[in-house]
Amino acid sequence: MDLIRQLQGELDGLAARGLRRFRRTANTACGARVNVGGRELLAFCSNDYLGLAGDPRLAQAMAEGASRYGAGSGASHLISGHSYAHEALEQALAAFLSPHVPQARSLGFSTGYMANLALIAALSASADETEIFSEALNHASLIDGMRLARAPLRVYPHGDAAALAGMLAASTARTKLVVTDSVFSMDGDLAPLPRLLALCEQYGAWLVVDDAHGFGVLGAGGRGALEHFGLRSEHLVYMGTLGKAAGVAGAFVCAHETVIEWMIQRARPYIYTTAQPPALAHALLASLRIIDSPEGAQRRARLGELAGVLSETLALRAWRLPPSPTAIQPIIIGDNDAAMRAAARLYESGFWVPAIRPPTVPAGTARLRLTLSAAHEPDDVAALARAVNGIESGS
Repeated sequence: MDLIRQLQGELDGLAARGLRRFRRTANTACGARVNVGGRELLAFCSNDYLGLAGDPRLAQAMAEGASRYGAGSGASHLISGHSYAHEALEQALAAFLSPHVPQARSLGFSTGYMANLALIAALSASADETEIFSEALNHASLIDGMRLARAPLRVYPHGDAAALAGMLAASTARTKLVVTDSVFSMDGDLAPLPRLLALCEQYGAWLVVDDAHGFGVLGAGGRGALEHFGLRSEHLVYMGTLGKAAGVAGAFVCAHETVIEWMIQRARPYIYTTAQPPALAHALLASLRIIDSPEGAQRRARLGELAGVLSETLALRAWRLPPSPTAIQPIIIGDNDAAMRAAARLYESGFWVPAIRPPTVPAGTARLRLTLSAAHEPDDVAALARAVNGIESGS
């Protein structure tokens, strides 16, 4: 079986370079403490930023939704799979983001990956008249969406609005798309969205914002990067995920109602896929109520408190903790094997922290990617920081 031997050789090569990935199986609900293989671990590896994934209220709402709507949707949204729960969630999300998106309408998807494929391809429907401008550190789903669009593509350096301005000024395309993450998932830093939006308005471009790690977390009301920066424009096309801070699953695009209607007509990943179970949408309505409440504000404030504990307790020498205003707190180590050894030592000590290596991050920047949750206690974070200090110092 030459084909099998070829694949095995490739796998062996990944292992030799410290790049092979593997899975661990959790036996409990997502939370600050999880059971893996009979061991209780403090988990700093999920994107459950507000600590809602294991919240009994969401589980109860999902059970209620399943009782009301059944286990599955049975068809695509445009056939018969669009339920009252889906419609109610889309309307609630549009109302939630209406301070920032004029004439807002939203459209639900099963995953953020699917949403990005759909929106970029739909906005680039006339590929011969479209040019896309992509941030250098964009998420894989955005990159694949741009590949699917088959439009000319230019990449601007990370956070470099001046370079983007030059590219936009030189473009003769009728349709221009500037595509960026808001919060960069491996670094926790923010895109300069106010400057990007000003350029899009100046040059008549769409600004596609993937706010996967900002929705529910950033902004006083949890409305994400748009609220954080105080943005409002018809040029905005906003994608938010619902399996991170919202604690359930799925994603949505929010934009001017005309953009959403165009996506319904032309976005193949939306048209040709079965709608997600209505029970998930029903649970997400409960989640959105928590996000948009004083309790949600308290959970967001807790994340800032925990980030402060981490930075105050860490005493790094060779490794470094870049500044991040978000729940994503990466510790840059550099070497792949060193990052893997550090993650293994933490795991042995009862802390579940992933080691992130190329190609997810640039070569030479392997890291421990710590993610904070409102479900963590300050003592949890301090204990992790002390453990990291000990591993770096060799004790």
